[in-house]
Amino acid sequence: MAGSGLTAVKRRAGDATLDPAVVLGAMGAAVLAVDHDNVIRYANGGAEQLFACGSSYLCGHAVTDYLPPDSPVLALVSQARGDMISVAEHAVTLDTPRTGHRTVTVQVSPITELPGSVVISLHEQSIALKIGAQLTSRNAARSVTAMASILAHEVKNPLSGIRGAAQLLEQNANEDDRVLTQLICDEADRIVALVDRMEAFSDKPNVARGAVNIHRVLEHVRRIAEAGFARHLRIIENYDPSLPPALGDRDQLIQVFLNLVKNAAEAAPDEGGEITISTGYQHGVRLALPGSETRRHLPLVVSIQDNGPGIPEDLRPNLFDAFVTTKTSGSGLGLALVAKIVDDHGGVIEFDSVPRRTVFRVLLPMVLDGDGR
Repeated sequence: MAGSGLTAVKRRAGDATLDPAVVLGAMGAAVLAVDHDNVIRYANGGAEQLFACGSSYLCGHAVTDYLPPDSPVLALVSQARGDMISVAEHAVTLDTPRTGHRTVTVQVSPITELPGSVVISLHEQSIALKIGAQLTSRNAARSVTAMASILAHEVKNPLSGIRGAAQLLEQNANEDDRVLTQLICDEADRIVALVDRMEAFSDKPNVARGAVNIHRVLEHVRRIAEAGFARHLRIIENYDPSLPPALGDRDQLIQVFLNLVKNAAEAAPDEGGEITISTGYQHGVRLALPGSETRRHLPLVVSIQDNGPGIPEDLRPNLFDAFVTTKTSGSGLGLALVAKIVDDHGGVIEFDSVPRRTVFRVLLPMVLDGDGR
């Protein structure tokens, strides 16, 4: 980008004529060129989408008309302009009325032919986050599956013997010793219950999947929530009634969204607590399956949002791993199980979290004609 001067120089590649302006316009990233007064002089199609207005409206206005003066983007512009070097920063938050809440990677490069002018590239991280979330959930699923297999075979059987021995000792024990034998039985039962939960992660034959009305699944989850753990909360539904059926297993999807709604209910405040359940359709990205040419098209999006305090920063990188939890009495298996089921469906789970707004999004495939269902 640096040194181009954004001239309309045309180059020939075989029989095709390439215009740099056309190339920039085709980029998915938002690209802005600003002069020494921070006035926008060029905006590509990506910038039009990001700021929700046309290039003719963007050009001629100052960058500060669209970004706050304390934005890290403007600090990078000053650095690139002053040091005459390209600078970049990852995970920059944009939160304006035009852009909404987005996380972007920012790169700013000086235009050497035009002193004081720079090119700003804003690349939204949503695609990278989807891919990263997919890999994270797959790794979590693999690690927990292996752990479940070990526990089921190496722990559960000896526990049965220990419990049986304690029951035999209890027959001839005095009252004080019976307290200890009962403690052994109770603790053995507790560990067996944990192993039973872990067995949900074990590799099992593929469940037959078919067309699932995702709104009926969510309605079932909502009724359970309102009758129990979320009866003190307000549940808001924001559904797209035109959604096509999802390709999945109804019972497993109920388990996924029941876990997510329960987590949202536990995070929401007792007073003024809200859970918002939303559905939508997006063309999105096609994610490649490792080791194959198959690509997943995940147009169905289900979002579970709460207005709780948010997820602690230190837990976010490993949130879908087993035994990672913010709850004092939690086992940390709920989200790991959710990640495994979503991955088994060929989907992706991702989340955004700031104070008073945490959103988990599940991206799922829809039924296609070729599915034969």
